Amino acid sequence: MRVISLVPSLTLTLADLGLDASEIVGRTPWCIHPKSMVEAIPVVGGTKTPNINKIRNAKPDLVLMDREENPKDVHDELTNLGIKTFVSTVERPSDVPNMLIELGQRLGREQRAKELAETIRNELGHCEQGSGPVVLPLIWHKPLMAVSPRKYSGALLETCGFQVPDIEPDGNGYPVVSAEQIKLHAVEGLLLSSEPHEFSKQEGEEISDAVGAIGGHRPWTQCIDGEALTWFGSHTLTGLRTFKALCKDLKTAGD
Repeated sequence: MRVISLVPSLTLTLADLGLDASEIVGRTPWCIHPKSMVEAIPVVGGTKTPNINKIRNAKPDLVLMDREENPKDVHDELTNLGIKTFVSTVERPSDVPNMLIELGQRLGREQRAKELAETIRNELGHCEQGSGPVVLPLIWHKPLMAVSPRKYSGALLETCGFQVPDIEPDGNGYPVVSAEQIKLHAVEGLLLSSEPHEFSKQEGEEISDAVGAIGGHRPWTQCIDGEALTWFGSHTLTGLRTFKALCKDLKTAGD
C-alpha cells in the first residue's frame, strides 16, 4: 500500500493504524508527527497547494484528504488522473470512530481501526456536555477569530463540558469577533490556541482588558494546545482527555 496524506492529523493517524514510512510516500510540511517517521517521508506540497506532478509520480494507491482542509479542485484533478482518494468529513468528535473504521477498511487495517474507534467511543461515553464555563476558543489574532460549536474544535470543547457561543450562526464557523461580542455573549474565559496562530498570554490579557474597558466581565485567559484542539482522528482521544481534564479543573477552581 502506497499512501499520501495531505492532512497532518491523518498522517499521525496512519502511524497509529500501523503504517510505516515505507508505506507513506508523501506528506505536507505540516505533517510533523510522529517526528521520527515523517522525516523520511517526502513533501509533496501544502494542504492547499499540493504539487500534483509530485503526487502522480509517487504512484499512490490512495491520497488522504479532508473536505475542509483541502481544496475541492485538487480532489477533482486527482480524480481525473485516476488517483483514488479518501476524503474525511469530521464535524464533531462523534464522527471520528466511523471515519477511522472506514479508513481502516480502505487501508487493510480494520482491526486496529476498530480498536481505536472503540477507545474513542468509550471516552465519549464518559463526557458530560454543557456543565462547564462559557469559553471562546481563539485561533487567529489579527483579525481576532474564533471557532464556533458547529466546527470540530468547538464541538470538541462542548463535548468535554464547555459551553461555546455560536457568535455567527449563519457564518462559516470561524467568526471575526470583537470585545463587544465577547461581552454580549457573557464569555467567561478565552482559550488561546497555539495554532494556527500561537497566542501569547499577553495577547489574551489585552483582549480581556478591552472587554473590561467597555464594561464587560473581564474573561480569564488560558493557553491551550492547538493540536489537541484541532487534530482529529487518532489524536481525538488526546483532545477529549485534555479538555475534559481542563474543564474539570476550571469547574473545581470556580467552586
